[in-house]
Amino acid sequence: MSKQGRVGSGICYGKKETKKESSDFGVKRLRQKVMTKPEKYMFPLAALALVVAVCVVPLTADISNVTSTRHIAHRMDEAILTVNNELDTELVVSWMSERCYQCLYQQLGVVPAGPIPGQPSSVDFVVGTQHEITLQLNSTTVNLELCTVPFHFGEHGNYSLWVKNLSDSSVVNCSVVTGGDPVNSYIPILVAFLIFAGLALASAIGTTILGLDVVRGFFFRISGSMETERLINSELGSPDRTVSLIADNILPPPSSPSKRLRSLDTFRGISLVIMVFVNYGGGRYWFFRHESWNGLTVADLVFPWFVFIMGTSIALSTHSMLRAGSTRCSLLRKVVWRSMQLFIIGVFIINPNYCHGPLSWDNLRIPGVLQRLAFSYLVVACLDLLVARGRLDILTTDAWWSPGLDILLYWPAWLCVLILEIIWLCLTFLLPVPDCPTGYLGPGGIGDMGLYANCTGGAASLIDRWLLGESHIYQTPSSRVIYATHMPYDPEGVLGSINSILMAFLGLQAGKIILHYRDLHTSIISRFLIWGLLLGAISAALTKCSTDHGFIPVNKNLWSLSYVTTLACFANVLLVLVYFTVDVKKWWSGAPFYYPGMNSILVYVGHEVFQEYFPFRWQMSNSQSHTEHLTQNLVATSCWVFIAYVLYRKKIFWKI
Repeated sequence: MSKQGRVGSGICYGKKETKKESSDFGVKRLRQKVMTKPEKYMFPLAALALVVAVCVVPLTADISNVTSTRHIAHRMDEAILTVNNELDTELVVSWMSERCYQCLYQQLGVVPAGPIPGQPSSVDFVVGTQHEITLQLNSTTVNLELCTVPFHFGEHGNYSLWVKNLSDSSVVNCSVVTGGDPVNSYIPILVAFLIFAGLALASAIGTTILGLDVVRGFFFRISGSMETERLINSELGSPDRTVSLIADNILPPPSSPSKRLRSLDTFRGISLVIMVFVNYGGGRYWFFRHESWNGLTVADLVFPWFVFIMGTSIALSTHSMLRAGSTRCSLLRKVVWRSMQLFIIGVFIINPNYCHGPLSWDNLRIPGVLQRLAFSYLVVACLDLLVARGRLDILTTDAWWSPGLDILLYWPAWLCVLILEIIWLCLTFLLPVPDCPTGYLGPGGIGDMGLYANCTGGAASLIDRWLLGESHIYQTPSSRVIYATHMPYDPEGVLGSINSILMAFLGLQAGKIILHYRDLHTSIISRFLIWGLLLGAISAALTKCSTDHGFIPVNKNLWSLSYVTTLACFANVLLVLVYFTVDVKKWWSGAPFYYPGMNSILVYVGHEVFQEYFPFRWQMSNSQSHTEHLTQNLVATSCWVFIAYVLYRKKIFWKI
């Protein structure tokens, strides 16, 4: 099939005891472990999850083979459309995706006139099935639009489009007939959900059973007899050591450091696990890929959430170190050094080039995910060092303005962020861009009726090309998929970094709320919800509650202001849910997301470096199957969760 005859099929493949002297001590320790460390039982459950996932692979291969037997010529996210022309003139068939805003029709092909009256001519085309498309049929003789047909084709389906005259020769009838039923490509997602939901239910039931008094007593008796036998045959029962242990139990325990909130690591882990899954391909489903331009998909949620929780962690760690006696200058040196490390690691992992020979400095990509994290961390951490306080318990709470302490005490940092946002607005809407409208936020290409084909990203793209050079930014942006753009554009570019700073600063504000209202759960939750409501209202005003018609649309490629406020709204609501269930009610330990959240840098770098190696990727029997891609991506993601759990148990953490 020629390139002209394919619709919507553009896919870019790319790319962590003390021994006791008596059976009483052994029983006491076992009771503590059972009561306070439910993650002990995560190892067999995690191993079981991997075994189940790997065992599903042969099944998915069988399913894919059955499908390919029934629909031999089909590829993933494609269907066959046969256009039957009974008219006496040629037909030009064009198409446009319903997700493409104000776009030109793209030609699909030409269907010749019928050879004789009543006998149609037929031409087969391949059409995309990810979104609804509109077919346009024109007569080549007079360039007249005969009809338009909106239709959402099903994957691997066979369809016929009949174009004929009715009793009135001036009226053209166009109708779509389904010849071969499409497959339901979403069944693999349902099966995967049921498998993981079953594992989560089994884990919850197992933890509940192990918490019963009868079961605990049984384990205590077994442990007591085993501990007694071990002590009889050992040399650990010396009188001196026994006295020491007794004294240890009489003396008061040493003061413990401030309690670490599991909900923050759980939140970070949720973002990271979804990020790894979508980076590995997300089963090749369109909603697990980045939106082509305006709008949101699942893939567009996770990076801002990771930036948000990074800001929250900055507030807590800076306060903790200042309280421990660290100077601001020493903390500033650590911040700068860590930022440099993140930036350098980011440049290395996005420019591997091990498949294409030596890397050339001429096309080295400079922006990237870790690079943006490094820049956002540097700016927000410096702002926090400027205004952070080591002691919050000496602040008055009687003044009328005390409910706003978490904002008013840090007004210089807020002023700096507001100035940065004004700079973003001025550069975005006032900077002249050659041959493009001032303030243009569109994708270029075939968007906006093709009037601004070379204006992708407007001022953001211009600044990146001016500062970094066209060859040092991302060459295949997501806008190519639907808008057919050919200009390089980097979604992690310079101008968008200003709004990523805003996102991290909103996360910093969440950290300030936790610090000022520690252990006052109602105050923390209510403030998170108020912030979520406020940011949601700002998003509604900026977007007019629409995808494309607002003042500033939600756009991940631009990291637009409405994108930040929308995702920060979602982040506050999600943080409330996780905080309430993990740290307040303790209904959930945060597993399994807690473990990758504790080792986030290692998991992120590792999944990027080893993504092409087994068991994260293998040769599939049918690469045109969503089932096999989904299985492979879920197994790869589960492997990293398992690795993070093992590293957590071994107390191995990669800190920068």
